[in-house]
Amino acid sequence: MSSINSQDDEDTFKILIATDIHLGYLEKDPVRGNDTFVTFNEILEQAQKNEVDFVLLGGDLFHENKPSRKTVHSCLESLRKYCMGDRPVHFEILSDQAVNFHFSKFPWVNYQDGNLNISIPIFSIHGNHDDPTGADALCALDILSCAGLLNHFGRSTSVEKIDISPILLRKGRTKIALYGLGAIPDERLYRMFVNKQVTMLRPKEDEDSWFNLFVIHQNRSKHGATNYIPEQFLDDFINLVVWGHEHECKIAPAQNEQQRFYVSQPGSSVVTSLSPGEAVKKHIGLLHVKGKRMKMQKIPLETVRSFHMEDVVLADHPDLFNPDNPKVTQAIQAFCMEKVEMMLDNAERERLGNPRQPEKPLIRLRVDYTGGFEPFSVHRFSQKYVDRIANPKDIIHFFRHREQKEKNDNDVNFGKLVSRPASEGTTLRVEDLVKQYFQTAEKKVQLSLLTERGMGEAVQEFVDKEEKDAIEELVKFQLEKTQRFLKERRTDAEEEKIDEEVRRFRESRRKNTEEEDEEVREAMTRARAHRSEDAILASASSDEELMDIGIKATGDSDDNLPSTMSRGRGRGRGRARGARGQNSTARRSSQRGRGNTSQESATSSRMYKPVPAKNMSIVDAFRSLKPQPSWNSSKSYSEDIIDVDSDIEEVSVVPSSKANQRLSTPSSLSKRCSQSQISRGVDFDSDEDDFDPFKSIATSRRTK
Repeated sequence: MSSINSQDDEDTFKILIATDIHLGYLEKDPVRGNDTFVTFNEILEQAQKNEVDFVLLGGDLFHENKPSRKTVHSCLESLRKYCMGDRPVHFEILSDQAVNFHFSKFPWVNYQDGNLNISIPIFSIHGNHDDPTGADALCALDILSCAGLLNHFGRSTSVEKIDISPILLRKGRTKIALYGLGAIPDERLYRMFVNKQVTMLRPKEDEDSWFNLFVIHQNRSKHGATNYIPEQFLDDFINLVVWGHEHECKIAPAQNEQQRFYVSQPGSSVVTSLSPGEAVKKHIGLLHVKGKRMKMQKIPLETVRSFHMEDVVLADHPDLFNPDNPKVTQAIQAFCMEKVEMMLDNAERERLGNPRQPEKPLIRLRVDYTGGFEPFSVHRFSQKYVDRIANPKDIIHFFRHREQKEKNDNDVNFGKLVSRPASEGTTLRVEDLVKQYFQTAEKKVQLSLLTERGMGEAVQEFVDKEEKDAIEELVKFQLEKTQRFLKERRTDAEEEKIDEEVRRFRESRRKNTEEEDEEVREAMTRARAHRSEDAILASASSDEELMDIGIKATGDSDDNLPSTMSRGRGRGRGRARGARGQNSTARRSSQRGRGNTSQESATSSRMYKPVPAKNMSIVDAFRSLKPQPSWNSSKSYSEDIIDVDSDIEEVSVVPSSKANQRLSTPSSLSKRCSQSQISRGVDFDSDEDDFDPFKSIATSRRTK
């Protein structure tokens, strides 16, 4: 790497580089709650002190996808304090900003906004922790961007093709093409690179005169066959890659021998896991760029809580520990206490030269007790260090290596997974665990309709993005698609033939990964839309509206109402408040705030077309295709339409008894329809099962 003079001139860009700040991590912890905010202030303070042209962040500014009000407030407070001012910005934007910030309502860089006074612009991509989610695909960075405090770029909306258009910057005679790509699921991006669906656009004029800087937030180390992005996938015209997501600090640019570009991995600015990579000293970088030359200056972070870690293998000390000794556990505990005290002494000496460092350090002692040893009580051990260590509950971690047995090539080698504790740097994802579970599960619990990949993606959305309907919507979507497939094939309603067709259909979907990704995206879209509808219904509901759509209860003094009213299954939100503010007459006609007229309900009942029940099995769905008896047949039928959490109505057609046939006049039929229709409209968020024990009681009352 070429070096340049550090002196400032009109042709030199000065860029502060940081990644993975994770604002809000452990914000409720009484000791470590403010660590991320203090370090973020130090980063911005360094930017102000060194008079940088702009700050470049590599993703995961926030730790949570939906940060708390405290976290957002602290972030806004810091940005306003350090990034707003009268100092002029000395570089200009040459590219079409409407393309660079096409997803924003304000498609221009914040320092060019006439209503804002920005002294230090910040450019940031999103990470996997703060990526866009929800029906509107928004993230926390969009809030900062809308407020004019940050420039969010590198966002890709297409899942079929990615065109990365650079932000073209110029300062004097130095020109930088800034490329960015926010976090995308690694397996999907890997496949898109392989299929040549990722394109990095280059300036048409003097393309060799630009310094090409690319910031990315993906797995750099290999976590699986396709669960990472090899450096060889990136174009060779890039000069420097700033790699986010990896927390180990390797900020000194290292050259890729094949592609010839340099890679800088700044790492995180806070310890988020007690793993060896986090124990490396934390730094940020001050990048100088002049022409095509660059220099990276490492700046150590002084406010990061010190982290000391050590490993102990009990089997390596046969002179100290004998498994057959009845007092060996006490000896192990004394040995561990000695090790912890030594690490505390080292932390205290380190803190003497840095008064800004937090007082209590992070201590981790990993003890391998393989060889017949027994662990001691970790909780009792940790009580001795509550006032001296920031993580007293996590000081000791016992683990042991399992003996790896010979297995077939098709089996998952779990021995490799437990050779190192999962909390010590093994970055298994939720979908990986789901896939491994079903691959090694017994045949009776294997997935017969869904695929492991789709289920894993849905579980990941449920865990990481709090999409509570993700799994349910995926199951419904794939069930509907399978039923349509079987109907098109005109499969006989025999269980063996249906199972065979379902198996074939599942295998075809498993091979077509792009189609399966499309299914998962469609299901997630439906889940987000469903959540949005719930939010709208919850916010729009008032006491009067709840009375209009509530369930009508049976009253002794209701002369104008049918005497046999069927009660709905669901429980509407705020149902007990509906009767507030009514007079005595109104309360008699709408008990507990539930009151529609039977005529209105009968009218609304004719507006709905019966559809197959959403929880119907595949075999039942085919049996339901047989011609149903009409209303003019010798038997009478009663129809119950029940609204659940989705837009699909459940229709259960049940033959009436002989006694009920006498009531099958047009008037009684309309009454029954209105009664069943009255049960609609309140089950906005029902958690009850489809089985309703009260339904049979109401039916028996009608027949009487």
